[in-house]
Amino acid sequence: MDISNTHNNNILWFYKHKGFDDKNIHEIFKKCKRLGAVQQETLSENWDYFKKIGIHERKLPSIVTKCPRIMTLDLNEKLIPMVQCLATLGTKPHEVASAITKFPHILTHSVEQKLCPLLGFFESLGVSGTQLGKMLLHNPRIISYSIDLKLAGVVDFLASIGLTQEGLIGKIFVKNPSIMGYNVEKRLRPTTEFLLTLGLTNQDLQQVAINYPEVLCRDVHKVLKPNHDYLKNRGFDSRQIATLVARYPPILIKSVKNSLEPRLRFLVEVMDRGIEEAADCPEFFQYGLKKRLERREKLLKQRNISCSLSEMLDCNHKKFLSRFDLVEEFV
Repeated sequence: MDISNTHNNNILWFYKHKGFDDKNIHEIFKKCKRLGAVQQETLSENWDYFKKIGIHERKLPSIVTKCPRIMTLDLNEKLIPMVQCLATLGTKPHEVASAITKFPHILTHSVEQKLCPLLGFFESLGVSGTQLGKMLLHNPRIISYSIDLKLAGVVDFLASIGLTQEGLIGKIFVKNPSIMGYNVEKRLRPTTEFLLTLGLTNQDLQQVAINYPEVLCRDVHKVLKPNHDYLKNRGFDSRQIATLVARYPPILIKSVKNSLEPRLRFLVEVMDRGIEEAADCPEFFQYGLKKRLERREKLLKQRNISCSLSEMLDCNHKKFLSRFDLVEEFV
């Protein structure tokens, strides 16, 4: 499309003056045909309003390119009401501006037809206004999810695995809002079925969802199974792997290269322990390698003290020093 033939020079000048090149201009008009009918006055008012609410002008070209439609919205009837409504959900300055920067499409939704029903839906799940504000402003894409076609399906799925206690699903959403964005049949159900094949019980599965919902969001074939296969290849048997996963589910989503392998190498080569000790103490994979494991191992070796992994790791550093009558010297 030849922009110069369909838009007057003033409109072209406006966008070029704001930092758009010809490619960007062509892109935004291709995305939003309605831009052709927008008056320059409206463009200027909207642009200035975005700056007024705390969006840095240098970010506006990128934001508008993501969602050109925001430049066509009526300032008083659409933009201001939505921003004011979002502001009531926030607790910190510039949260609304940050949300718009992440997902400018949030401004295209209706307060009455989309935001209000969404607020009601989450309130029915026991999500407080403060929690909802944090969740929505940090994950603004949530506003684009259909209650009937998407959110209700995730709620039904979580209830189907036994999470029926009042307010429990709401707590899971607050803990990890991204779970709402995943397809039940393509992601959430295959993940739970895979966990059950490892030997986890239904109760174990519920605890995974409650405490580590991010595990349910990861791809079985790309993440969970490769981690499982790594543990198996390192010598853990099926029972040990089931125990590890049940007691510390993130072991299935930790980086093999950057997390699991360095810890097991340290366990065997430096600590001179067998992997069965890690199987009995899944928390071993949770703690920082340098901050806790290497630091404490060094102190124990200096005093030639032997103890189980659990005794070494199941307390804060002050209690650890007291437990073994150790004094840490800093150089």
